[in-house]
Amino acid sequence: MIPTTHYDVVIIGAGPSGSVAASLLHQQGKRVLVIEKQLFPRFSIGESLLPCCMQMLEEAGMAQAVNDAGYQFKNGAAFNSKGRSILFNFTDKFTPGPGTTFQVERGHFDKLLADTAAQQGVEIRYGETVTAVDLTDKPRLSVLDANNEPYQISAEYLLDASGFGRVLPRLLDLERPSNLASRTAVFTHIEDNIDQVEMDDYQFDRNKILISVHPENRDIWYWLIPFSGGRCSLGVVGEPHLLGDLNEDLDIVLMRLVKQEPRLKQLLSKAKIVRDCARIEGYSANVSTLASDKFALLGNAGEFLDPVFSSGVTIAMQSASMAVKCVVKQLNGEVIDWQTDYAKPLMRGVDTFRTYVEAWYDGRFQDVIFYESPNPKIKQMICSILAGYAWDENNPFVTESERRLNMIVELCQ
Repeated sequence: MIPTTHYDVVIIGAGPSGSVAASLLHQQGKRVLVIEKQLFPRFSIGESLLPCCMQMLEEAGMAQAVNDAGYQFKNGAAFNSKGRSILFNFTDKFTPGPGTTFQVERGHFDKLLADTAAQQGVEIRYGETVTAVDLTDKPRLSVLDANNEPYQISAEYLLDASGFGRVLPRLLDLERPSNLASRTAVFTHIEDNIDQVEMDDYQFDRNKILISVHPENRDIWYWLIPFSGGRCSLGVVGEPHLLGDLNEDLDIVLMRLVKQEPRLKQLLSKAKIVRDCARIEGYSANVSTLASDKFALLGNAGEFLDPVFSSGVTIAMQSASMAVKCVVKQLNGEVIDWQTDYAKPLMRGVDTFRTYVEAWYDGRFQDVIFYESPNPKIKQMICSILAGYAWDENNPFVTESERRLNMIVELCQ
């Protein structure tokens, strides 16, 4: 007989959403188990946090550990197109809340959050794989442990924080195609040596993520995310046919595209690649169901939009915070409507981000960002969304994101 152990909540995945959710549940006195397939630290992209994340980290008792870790300070975003730069300072925003955050190497950052949760008393099992889920009664999981031995475990509730692994969407046939175009990202880490480069008319700010637009095809964009210690995350995003021959050496593909953007070419003229280039394709994803009375999907396990505004970790942590509030109420005997109480409120913010992602690629939002005479109040409202505050119902660019954006687009034109 394979032994079965019962928990209040089992969480699949120890990334940011899983660690934050586990910490919050533990605070509420719930018996929680996290099952993580990989061994930490492990590489992940999504390295530029948004200030809104700091609220969830504070809520989970993790902010001090993050503040003390020596990560690269971040106070905004810089956008570059055809030699023109526009800055968004996240402290100059419409929504109250933190205006600064960090840019992090995710292997270290994710391990820090998981270790902090473990120090708080959360049980985390690494190197284990969920192979099947039975929702006939209470959630029951079939698991292979780190020695490849099977066992079963049950819970009152199940949270999927597996990110791009998307465990429950695969096992429960919840996968649905995204309405966003299929795009590819090619990326690496570099020793940037930017301090050795003399720029004619540009001052690089390590406290901001740099988003650059290809000078001839604005469907292609680049990220440059500074880390502490003189390194950066560098990537390019576009539909596959726009990026060249992806069967070539990816180092060659990436640096050839970088050299097509004049400012990046000069800025990174002394850069050295220090990590094998990688790519992800068709990363946008959707599902038919975000939650029920037995499970909920967190972060990328439910829906991933696009990396352009660094919303992934913010959505992950926000979904963890929102889901845990519902889980605790249900475990305490309250009746929860998971569509009304979790899915719809979560998707209000996700759909706000979606408005701006879609408008980035069709050019409308790029026109707004690079408009020469922006209205300061409107820029503050948009800045709030770029800082992650996409759930602020007091911001008209959240509550009426499409209509308000189109209104500004017309004014800019």
